[in-house]
Amino acid sequence: MNKADLIDKIAKDADITKAQANAALDSFTDTVIATLKKGDRVTLVGFGTFSVSERAARNGRNPQTGAVIKIKARKVPKFKAGKEFSTKIASGKK
Repeated sequence: MNKADLIDKIAKDADITKAQANAALDSFTDTVIATLKKGDRVTLVGFGTFSVSERAARNGRNPQTGAVIKIKARKVPKFKAGKEFSTKIASGKK
């Protein structure tokens, strides 16, 4: 499923236009990104938690030459599925 498919599904389920569904989805993603940029978490009970994790600087290897390269520290987004979400996926139920 891609973004267009998701927008179609949201519009159909909520009985709204595709433009309204697109605006709602864009608002959701923008809000999650802005919240994570501030260093906060977004928790949707039963679904999961979006957070930011920090990766330390480390040494890596260039696979072509084998030379050691330095990889900078950085922040990465992380998602941890909630218990209810995990259970539904594992059981195959909707």
